Amino acid sequence: MRIQQLIYLEKIAEKGSINEAAKELFLTQPSLSNAIKELESEMEIQLLLRTKNGVSLTPEGREFLVYSRQILDQVNLLEEKYKNKSPRKQAFSVSAQHYAFVVHAFVELVKSINSDEYQLTLRETETQNILDDLTNFKSEIGVLYLNSFNRQVLSKLFKEKGLIFTPLFDAKPHVFISRYNPLAKQKSIKLEDLEDYTYLSYEQGENNSFYFSEEILSTWDRKMEIKVSDRATIFNLMVGLNGYTISSGIISSELNDDKIVAIPLEYEDTIQFGWLKQEQRELSPMGNKYLDLLKEHIRGYGFHIYE
Repeated sequence: MRIQQLIYLEKIAEKGSINEAAKELFLTQPSLSNAIKELESEMEIQLLLRTKNGVSLTPEGREFLVYSRQILDQVNLLEEKYKNKSPRKQAFSVSAQHYAFVVHAFVELVKSINSDEYQLTLRETETQNILDDLTNFKSEIGVLYLNSFNRQVLSKLFKEKGLIFTPLFDAKPHVFISRYNPLAKQKSIKLEDLEDYTYLSYEQGENNSFYFSEEILSTWDRKMEIKVSDRATIFNLMVGLNGYTISSGIISSELNDDKIVAIPLEYEDTIQFGWLKQEQRELSPMGNKYLDLLKEHIRGYGFHIYE
């Protein structure tokens, strides 16, 4: 295995095409293709899926690239120090349920990067996709919640998939509603107060298990319910339809949530938010930086952070 082969693989993964990667690397397509085939033969794994429409990493290839990038980062540090070479493009991915504090920390991460080149990904997605993204090495960190209802089922899944859940903070249930909603004047809200309002929740795709719901009380029977796929839509429906959802109580006015308020829900439960990672994978410097920013932002709302 040669360092150059790792560089070639990274470029192919970035371009999704051996031909396009070869152009940027100033190589012929056959030369580049042969270099990767030699690497696959030496490592005894298939790194790439080759189709008429291009190439993509296999699950083994994605895992291999995670470790490969750690090697390339170390090589780049040496070259920066002794050859005055420019830093490598920084890369990081996070997959999460739909939380403003996740986005806010991501924004701060981008602002903190002292480079013109980076490749970052933020996926606000379904619960099952978070687990799949981590298992397939598409994301380094996942963010979701556990409570008394879903903890046993999800914890079992984490163990099966080789994922580690680390608590961040605990929160009491809050109802998110428009500040123009009649209930917004109340200091707290009871479940019966919500019966005549439309319940808004995030869809979970093909996996409709109540345990994958992003909202507590997923089994509670509602007269009116709308499922959505993104935070912008759910907030628009809160304003337009006087709808509601249930979450942590953290609302970021900096991210245009100024029309939404969080009212404590009179229901005894604790929502524990935390982050996930692959058991055998060490966090990158970028991953650790993101976690620090996430904790800092959450502390700003007065929550105690697990250390």
